[in-house]
Amino acid sequence: MTMIMLGDPVREALKRWFGFDDFRPLQAEIVADALAGRDVLALLPTGGGKSLCFQLPAVISPGLSVVISPLVALMKDQVDALATAGIPAAALNATLNSSQLQATRGALARGAMKLLYLAPERLVMAGTLEALARWGVSRFVVDEAHCISEWGHDFRPDYRALRALREAFPRVPIMALTATATDRVRDDIVKQLRMRQPATYVGSFDRPNLRYRVVPKGKTTETLVRWLRARDDGGIVYARSRDAVERLAERLRRSGIPAVPYHAGLDAATRTRNQERFIRDDVRVVCATIAFGMGIDKSNVRFVVHVDLPKSVEGYYQESGRAGRDGLPADCILFYSRGDVLRAEYLLEPGDHAARRQLAQMQRYAESKACRRALLLAHFGEAYPARPCGGCDVCASEPLLAASPSRPQPAGPADDELFGRLRKLRKQIADELDVPAFVVFSDAVLREIASIRPRTPHALRAVRGVGDKKLADFGSRFLEALADAPPG
Repeated sequence: MTMIMLGDPVREALKRWFGFDDFRPLQAEIVADALAGRDVLALLPTGGGKSLCFQLPAVISPGLSVVISPLVALMKDQVDALATAGIPAAALNATLNSSQLQATRGALARGAMKLLYLAPERLVMAGTLEALARWGVSRFVVDEAHCISEWGHDFRPDYRALRALREAFPRVPIMALTATATDRVRDDIVKQLRMRQPATYVGSFDRPNLRYRVVPKGKTTETLVRWLRARDDGGIVYARSRDAVERLAERLRRSGIPAVPYHAGLDAATRTRNQERFIRDDVRVVCATIAFGMGIDKSNVRFVVHVDLPKSVEGYYQESGRAGRDGLPADCILFYSRGDVLRAEYLLEPGDHAARRQLAQMQRYAESKACRRALLLAHFGEAYPARPCGGCDVCASEPLLAASPSRPQPAGPADDELFGRLRKLRKQIADELDVPAFVVFSDAVLREIASIRPRTPHALRAVRGVGDKKLADFGSRFLEALADAPPG
């Protein structure tokens, strides 16, 4: 394993392009092996910094990094974020018109791009592999790699086309990334992608900033409305059926809570519009079936609520993990009744033993009196220390949803007021750039700015997440807002 030393060009690039002075756990090791040309399999929790593990090597090494990503929205968010940071990146997908497609292909032919995002199904299109060979691919990155395994909770047949990469590009290293994979799925990822003695990294599945709670059903919608009215942030509410999603979104809107539905029964234009409104903070809540979420990179989701029982612990971990990607506190609520299990069992095929086993595991999680966090980690083979986690309803012994929403601590009223001002400025800048607000700065960056109140460009650049390009583009406007703010 190659060690990355402080002060070397890698760390300088880390600060210049991404605004970070140091790495999160395992990032340095993964980046080092990627730069050394090794195949890499990395399992890092949502919010653990998977994207940086391939974006940083792409910036500082020659050639084109090709990222296989499952959904168009995820590609768009990451391309927007990279462009805002000054990193040339593009996506090839069906949303591009002919002139955009021609311009993107021209830039790739000139070597002007560092990262290219593709959907797996595009690889099998005529001419794609030949074009990649001409564009000088130096690395393949398979995001959401668990989708290639039929043993995973979200198997996607299109991912099986990725097996052709090793045959077509035998000398190009492959990096596979996922947040959720059992031992069996990990082995299958390596087999399907034909990875060669990959450097394997498994991060902790623990998300310390997430607070898990299970709430008995009974006047569920009324309880949810009351809880949402007590906060001013945004999140996702999952329901099992399309009808339930529509009814819930309508009820929230009638209760004064901006909400939109998202499910497969909506036409593509409506789904895209509703997702964009949520991603850009134009509405607070998206009510969705499990079709929503895998393709978003929104970091400031402050809560994920399930009003129906998920089908598996892996699915629940993945869906609830969409909260708090920025590392700030967030809430994961599951409304539960034994009737959920009976309804789910009724819908299962008689011989579907795997689905019944997964449902039983989810039932044990919901009904257990043990630490929720320890149960989730144990499912992935990770032991949690035998002590109260302080971040679930069992360990905290809190009265259901009577507890206040999770908020960053410590934060005084003045900091909260300044954070609100900075959030409005961020939204204004994002609208001008036609990008999601979190692409400008994450909530975590705004919280730190509100706390330390930098007065100079040098001090603002010291904030984690403020790189050179963002400092040049947005720094003066945020410093002006800080100068106009009342004393803290």
